[in-house]
Amino acid sequence: MTALGRRNWLIWTLPSLFFTLAATMFVSVFVFQVARVEGHAMEPTLNDQDRLVINKLVYQRHAPGRDDIVMHYYPLNPDKSFVKRVIAVEGDQVRIADGVVYVNGIARRDAFVRDDFRSHDDWGPQVVPEGYYFVMGDHRNNSSDSRHWGFVPKKYIVGKVQWRWWPVSSARTF
Repeated sequence: MTALGRRNWLIWTLPSLFFTLAATMFVSVFVFQVARVEGHAMEPTLNDQDRLVINKLVYQRHAPGRDDIVMHYYPLNPDKSFVKRVIAVEGDQVRIADGVVYVNGIARRDAFVRDDFRSHDDWGPQVVPEGYYFVMGDHRNNSSDSRHWGFVPKKYIVGKVQWRWWPVSSARTF
């Protein structure tokens, strides 16, 4: 390649490379984030080492809802992040009696929780404060969650778990 050819190649390639890099950074900072599950707290829904795509934009338009699976910062150490299921939203009353979760006095249908993963603890009743959420793992016997460290502030919710892309055989949309 001649010097003129290299120069022309750089003139056309560098802006494209810069645009691609800028677009990738924008998407990863503001739109989606890739995450890995570490631990067994969300089994059987999510397994240790599953790879996820987190939608960071979805909660800009509306608030997290009950049963959403979210990635959030750990309230006791915001340098860490967890993946949990939203059980109750602001204003809901939560009570756990012998492992059965009641939201506003109604027992939740937690069909995704295996019988051997159910805890038999008691908690509450407490009302979820404004701007906070009550979250739990699906493996209730093996989950550090709102029962242990309290409510999660809305500002700590990173986004909604949108896809599991790894392992490919278990890929799915949530």
